[in-house]
Amino acid sequence: MSRKVVLGFSGGLDTTFCVKYLSEDKGYEVHSIIVNTGGFSAEELSRIEAHAYALGVKSHTTVNAVKGYYDRIIRYLIYGNVLKNNTYPLSVSAERLSQALHIAEHVRALGADAVAHGSTGAGNDQVRFDMIFHIMIPGVEIITPIRDLKLSREEEIGYLKKKGVDMNVEKAMYSINKGLWGTSVGGRETLSSKGMLPESAWPTQVTKTGEEEVKLHFEKGELTAVNDKTFDHPSEAIQYLQAIAGPYGIGRDIHVGDTIIGIKGRVGFEAAAPMVILKAHHALEKHVLTKWQLNWKDQLAQFYGNWLHEGQILDPVMRDIEAYFEQSQQNVTGDVYVQLMPYRFSVIGIESAFDLMSSKFGKYGEMNTGFTGEDVRGFSKIFGNQTAIWQAVNKKES
Repeated sequence: MSRKVVLGFSGGLDTTFCVKYLSEDKGYEVHSIIVNTGGFSAEELSRIEAHAYALGVKSHTTVNAVKGYYDRIIRYLIYGNVLKNNTYPLSVSAERLSQALHIAEHVRALGADAVAHGSTGAGNDQVRFDMIFHIMIPGVEIITPIRDLKLSREEEIGYLKKKGVDMNVEKAMYSINKGLWGTSVGGRETLSSKGMLPESAWPTQVTKTGEEEVKLHFEKGELTAVNDKTFDHPSEAIQYLQAIAGPYGIGRDIHVGDTIIGIKGRVGFEAAAPMVILKAHHALEKHVLTKWQLNWKDQLAQFYGNWLHEGQILDPVMRDIEAYFEQSQQNVTGDVYVQLMPYRFSVIGIESAFDLMSSKFGKYGEMNTGFTGEDVRGFSKIFGNQTAIWQAVNKKES
């Protein structure tokens, strides 16, 4: 009886090679799975399924993980206003974790003997997948043919042709990975420390001109409506906003970061909806949260984003931080107005019943109804009292 292996399958060259290698060279019964985190159309998923069966897999499973991806990961990135190195909304790194979790669950459900993925030995994904598999399905063998065999693209194509599979693959100038929380773009310009992707490399071309105002409605930190159009799930609101903001070329940038394996890397990305949402959400928070709520949330969010990027979603400390994030969102409800323009956007302002800038308590720089000038005179003396004592005790003769 053949041993079962679950293969994370995208239908590309690497995972196509894995099917043939694992089934015909190693004798495994291959069960492929694709986890859709927002990057595939229904037609693409059908084509990938047909391709898997044509290669000879025993079973193929398609998981629609878009809503689960949001519920388990993205909403906490929004609560924390998480931008890696103040730039990158963790588009691909967050997506890979959702995929790894679903693949591990499928291994359990099938009682498979092994799990396989098509990562090379060069990037972050190999660590994310391996680590989650070690934690969730300990004892299950992890097979990584592309990494282990150190094959070139040309060698993979040659192997498949011998097996009767003509991929007709031409190496694209740019590698593109699309998901609910943004699209990454890699190419020759991102391989060195200088260079910007050309206009033609961006998956979403700029087709809108002029200006457009959008109203985003948040309920306890979650985007629930855009321009008074409500949605059953925030993931749908994200996709709707992406369709509006993407054609302006908003959210394009290049991220420079530290990889898990210790080297620096550059990657281009476009993330119109994520960038608008994060900035709008943060603007609303600045109005409705107190100084120390914002301060501690910022510190926790930096750690949370870094630890998530490095694949540590299963660390229990992440649940602790998520609990803080969720509690902090109780009053993050209201409307945020954003002006969209080609290649940029501006947050115009907010309206919220929880706005701490309410004019009934006074206007900054003009007047305040909560205290008098004499109150401030006494407060100022007490507030600086300890520093005044230190200065007096440590005063040196000039």
